[in-house]
Amino acid sequence: MTEKTIPLLPCQTIQPVVDFYSALGFEITFIQKSPYAYAVVERGDVELQFFGMKKYEPSVSFSGCYVLTDDVDGMHSAFRAGLKAAYGKIPTRGLPRIGPVKEMSYGVRQFLMTDPGGNTIRIGQPNDTDSDGHHQPPPKEPYARALHLAVAFADSKEDLGAAVKVLDRALRDAEASDGGLGKEGASPTAVQLYRLLVLRADVAQRLNDIEEARGLLDRASAVGLTPAERTEVSDDTGRAAELLESLTDGPDSPAGNE
Repeated sequence: MTEKTIPLLPCQTIQPVVDFYSALGFEITFIQKSPYAYAVVERGDVELQFFGMKKYEPSVSFSGCYVLTDDVDGMHSAFRAGLKAAYGKIPTRGLPRIGPVKEMSYGVRQFLMTDPGGNTIRIGQPNDTDSDGHHQPPPKEPYARALHLAVAFADSKEDLGAAVKVLDRALRDAEASDGGLGKEGASPTAVQLYRLLVLRADVAQRLNDIEEARGLLDRASAVGLTPAERTEVSDDTGRAAELLESLTDGPDSPAGNE
């Protein structure tokens, strides 16, 4: 016996949603306007269905689903390329948007994307850890703990406000320690400081705080890293480059920034 689950997701207007998924390489297998708006899109074994709600507000949506893949990086690259071809740039804030690939504490490498209807599709690939699918306990070391919690808030729960609080406190503690005011042993490593600054810039960009994001990236670029440390933060360096590109492009949401 074989079963299949198909998410039914709301949207205010059908056409922008199907255009978005078409840009990602999905096939529109069904669409209707009457007696009510409805559409089906498919890509391989992934099928999503959408229904229209005129009074629905995409910017406050909590709906979405999780898609498991065996090639999260390949899918992320393909989706980014498709969005750039369709919209002229890669939307990373507002609606629609696509986020970076992140290693999560519950054993998956994933990215989030949100369609014009406000539905967040989480796409992840299980890694080789022994995680049982639950968040691992935060580290005790303060800066490792801050990074752990901030990634969970920003890239799992999508609670950017909570991520800001965690990151800002860690960066204040780092500054106090650097000035001789912190507790002994409370200074972050160069790698930790770089990651804190890049992640905080990432969150600032998503909140449309462009000047704050630029300033944080400038601070990150000034962190002294050894060649070995630069290899260790290669993913973060790549994200910093993406952020700089998006900040140079200016507002990048085809539907406007929500």
